[in-house]
Amino acid sequence: FLTVLLGEKVKIIELLESESNQMAIDDKFNRVDIKAKDSKGEIIIVEIQNTRELYYLERILYGVAKAITEHIELGHIYSEVKKVYSISILYFDIGKGNDYLYHGQNSFVGVHTGDLLQVTTKEKDAIVRRLPSEIFPEYFLIRLNEFDKVAVTPLEEWLDYLKNGHIRPDTTAPGLAEA
Repeated sequence: FLTVLLGEKVKIIELLESESNQMAIDDKFNRVDIKAKDSKGEIIIVEIQNTRELYYLERILYGVAKAITEHIELGHIYSEVKKVYSISILYFDIGKGNDYLYHGQNSFVGVHTGDLLQVTTKEKDAIVRRLPSEIFPEYFLIRLNEFDKVAVTPLEEWLDYLKNGHIRPDTTAPGLAEA
């Protein structure tokens, strides 16, 4: 599923503890359904949410922030910050929109010009070693209630499985036959 969603081969090398510890008495717990590390060392959080939850977007933001801070230790350099993918499989309405799959990531847009800030090669070598897209978290909101298509693509086949439990006998979607 992750290989199809992210558009590249994903190999999970470790399932991580999915309930973080409180660092202080007033800190919140962070419980996620699946937290994994892939072969590139990136963190993948998968949440399956059946019921509506107040402040859900804040919850996923908190979960991502918590995952980032848990995977860098005091004294380590910031280049060791792990990229985090937050994937929410939602079985409830979260808002208005015509699509069933939404993707979000930070971008830097000129306030006066509207242009996207792009790191040039010179600055990349001297100041920034990774592009924002290689560092900042990515969020996927999958609104299964809005998915009502005939499954044609591998991603649609996965979504049909997640929503209806259907797997075509002739599926070629990576991992779906094993599911």
